[in-house]
Amino acid sequence: MQLTEIEYNEYLTEVTEALDSGGFLTVQNSGELNTMTIGWASLGIIWRVPMLLVLVRESRHTFKLIEKADEFTVSIPFSGLEEELEFCGSRSGRNYDKFAECDLEKLSGNEVHTPLIGGCDVHYECSLEYSQSMDKELVKSEVLEDCYPDWDMHTLYFGRILNCLREETG
Repeated sequence: MQLTEIEYNEYLTEVTEALDSGGFLTVQNSGELNTMTIGWASLGIIWRVPMLLVLVRESRHTFKLIEKADEFTVSIPFSGLEEELEFCGSRSGRNYDKFAECDLEKLSGNEVHTPLIGGCDVHYECSLEYSQSMDKELVKSEVLEDCYPDWDMHTLYFGRILNCLREETG
């Protein structure tokens, strides 16, 4: 297995399509490490730099970690890891060590201390630049009904993409 640096947008189409099945958002803070499945994210240029925007609900265990973190990683499998994505999206890090339960491989990146998830195709190493809680008063009612029936709103986290890696086997 080899990690090769790539441009953040080199596999944009594949990453966007793969997010339908999920990716791993990994956060580490004060010695505690957790990963969760995400399906919503946005990549692009904000403030003249490549950014990755991720959303975390306040009810998630990852929320308390990312609120005090200054970095995160996102690892995207183009195929495979379906069981791991399902587990990490349906179980809380409050109750499970997801890395142990799923036998997830921790890989070292080049720019941040938070590990990458082995077996994924593309990895983003991000510094946390800004966060903003959603104001339900400003969200269209159709979106609230469809995505927030229990009012469990997201906080948006803007991560400056410091490095993007392609994982290749063989």
